[in-house]
Amino acid sequence: CEGGRVVHARVDNRSNPDRPELEDVGHAAFVLDNGVHCFSSVNWFTPDGLQGWGDGRSFITGTKGYIEVRKYLDFAQSAEKNIILLADGDGEHRIQVDGKVGFPFFGKLILDCLHRTEEAMSQRHAFQVARLSLEAQAMADRQRGE
Repeated sequence: CEGGRVVHARVDNRSNPDRPELEDVGHAAFVLDNGVHCFSSVNWFTPDGLQGWGDGRSFITGTKGYIEVRKYLDFAQSAEKNIILLADGDGEHRIQVDGKVGFPFFGKLILDCLHRTEEAMSQRHAFQVARLSLEAQAMADRQRGE
């Protein structure tokens, strides 16, 4: 996929009235140039009873199955982290990947910055992501009336 467009974006301040400029919730929906629809939701909320700080999950839904990646915790289930939940034509699968995969992207990204290479991702890709992010923020600001 080489790019896309923002179809919806919204930000809000739900729990910090003393800091009206703070956006503690954000949502954006995109249609990529390959026809894929995707959605991003971010917030700064962590319940006091949660076993860790924050919850990072990714969901990928396809016509023959879906994947959920639980990066930091598996709340209300276990103390495990780095879990992939996969449902496909063969059944439901829980895959523990903690300590098995590593983080090659981040090391390659740092080396790309230092050596002006494109091992982790191309500059074109990084600029497209930045463009979509800035367009989503601008659309969200208009929705908020700023």
